[in-house]
Amino acid sequence: MRVSTLEVRATVRELDTIIDEYKLNVGDHRRDWRTYEQQVAARLQAAFAKLKPLVAEAVHRLQARSLRSQGAPPKLSLEQKMMLALLKRLFEKSNRDMAFMTVLFSALTDVSVSYKTIERIYSNRRIHLVAHNLHLLLLEKKEIREIDATGDGTGYSLTVTKHYGTEAQKLKEGAKSDHKSFIYSFELMDIHTRFYVGYGTSFRSEQEAFHAGMRMAKESGITIKSLRLDRYYSVQIYVEYFKTTFNIDKLFLIPKTNATVKGPWAWKHMLAAFVDEPIEYLVQYFQRNQSESGISEDKKRTGWRIMQKRPERVEFANALTHLWHNIYWLGAE
Repeated sequence: MRVSTLEVRATVRELDTIIDEYKLNVGDHRRDWRTYEQQVAARLQAAFAKLKPLVAEAVHRLQARSLRSQGAPPKLSLEQKMMLALLKRLFEKSNRDMAFMTVLFSALTDVSVSYKTIERIYSNRRIHLVAHNLHLLLLEKKEIREIDATGDGTGYSLTVTKHYGTEAQKLKEGAKSDHKSFIYSFELMDIHTRFYVGYGTSFRSEQEAFHAGMRMAKESGITIKSLRLDRYYSVQIYVEYFKTTFNIDKLFLIPKTNATVKGPWAWKHMLAAFVDEPIEYLVQYFQRNQSESGISEDKKRTGWRIMQKRPERVEFANALTHLWHNIYWLGAE
């Protein structure tokens, strides 16, 4: 089907009416909370039972050459360090508080370390590699290869005095904001499993985090069949990037009010689908809500703040957030 710029802009102007019609067609799908809570409990029980063996396998896959350590041997094995980092992120405790907690559990675990030991874990390059191995291993266990994807960005505050949402709104309004007080994060999700297949972190921009997340998915061997993103990415240059770099056949982006049909064929095909069958197009596009609910889920689990300050520690803390997201969905059918 051929489509003109006037048709595209006319459809965009009627978008509110089309969305109202879409809502009528979709209907009201309210969640049965009792059944939902039972499902969550069942999948968490299944996931936690697999966690320690998965961490052990992630360490076993680590191919980095071990250097002879100088001084006293480490108190914790790589498995213990990885588990400690995961638990610290989940409990959202400070290094000192987490050290106190290990003292409480030392009678059962034989692990008792100082807060400095926990702090250093976040800068440990080998632990970073174990975390990446764990991410790949989780994708393997869910047999994720080809996906219908959705993506969204968010941010995490690095100080208790400033909330990311407030600072982001200041930037939208043109006011001055301290970029060093929060970080940007981007998550690329498989719609069907709700797994994060790629994620990125940046101190500068959501765009930089976005590119890091897309690269991670590609380097993990993931094929993206379709993609849904917000309007920021609804421009010809991004559509060309998705087609040439990732060979994505189907894109579901909402055109801007000044959209034009000029551009690559992938852009024209997307606009034609938007104009020809807008309701079916919105059914696909609004699966992007999975990204928003996933980010909300993450922040309820691990909080809206990251306590670390050094860049490599901040990035590792954010990686732990995404690992917990996938671990929580590991037991889902």
